[in-house]
Amino acid sequence: MIDFRYHLVSIVAVFLALAIGIVLGSTELQGKAFDALRQTSNSLSSKLTAAQRQSDSYAAQVAADQQFAQANESVLLDRLLDGQRVVLVTEPGAQQSVVTGVEAAARDAGATITGTVALQSKFNDTTGTTEAGLNDINGNLAANTSTTLVTGADQQTANQQQAAQLIATAVTSKSLSSQTGLTLAEAQTVLNSYGEAGFISVSGQPQLGATLAIIVTPQSPPSDGSSDPANQVLVAVATEFASKSGATVVAANTSGSGAGSALTVLRSSSVSGQVSTIDNADTASGQITVIQALARQLQGGKAAAYGVQSGATAAGPSPAPTPSATVSASASPSSTKKAKGNK
Repeated sequence: MIDFRYHLVSIVAVFLALAIGIVLGSTELQGKAFDALRQTSNSLSSKLTAAQRQSDSYAAQVAADQQFAQANESVLLDRLLDGQRVVLVTEPGAQQSVVTGVEAAARDAGATITGTVALQSKFNDTTGTTEAGLNDINGNLAANTSTTLVTGADQQTANQQQAAQLIATAVTSKSLSSQTGLTLAEAQTVLNSYGEAGFISVSGQPQLGATLAIIVTPQSPPSDGSSDPANQVLVAVATEFASKSGATVVAANTSGSGAGSALTVLRSSSVSGQVSTIDNADTASGQITVIQALARQLQGGKAAAYGVQSGATAAGPSPAPTPSATVSASASPSSTKKAKGNK
């Protein structure tokens, strides 16, 4: 049998080994480890400082570029949209600074803002009761204006597309020399009907008719991402305004145009070939691009994706459009109905 003295010696040996290890670890070994860690820390700190300086440099450069763009906006846009009329269409959650920014840019280009049609959250609601109400309004307005409603490309948003068809017909026309598809009284009835039902709100006088449309998307991507019905509603709205106006662009702010956003869905849809998209319209350079994109399409250029996100193909039209010899006087709205075959 192993006696108590053996156990005692074993225990003392264990504690002595631990003590020796602690002493060694706190002197020679620890010193080497600390030196290595200190060198790594200093290296990482230097890299972080360099990265921060580079980031600050980039931020300063961007700020300077935006200041330059803002200072030269009126010169860059002078007469690009002479005599044209622009209507703003805003999605629920659109950033107000984007709206006011593109309005100011359009005026710098010589255009007149007829008004704003603000789509409400109810417009994007695809549940049963709301859909039934929207369908009823669409049917009544179509009957009263002798309009043949389109078949929606997406069954889920078919009612929204038909509503967009009627609204676009009421507030836009293809050119300064043409009239909207409805009489002034009919256009007012269309806007009032959707407004009283809570689907839209209206400011200004969009019923007077515009030649160009700017659609402003939500400030943030929806929580459901690309599958959110609101994204498909934007595609439907853009489709109808593109077909009824001389040119339509879709403007988004930088943070609201990433993955899962309405702009991303639009850029991957078939309507991307009909409307230009700008993903940085919260900046001065982006707002200039919104107007240049309209001018490019008016002059026969193709629609394109502009901005800074991965889905953009260029920062802006190149070469930049210049003023063209177009009608400079705004056409007066007519109280007579345009031929229905042109809808």
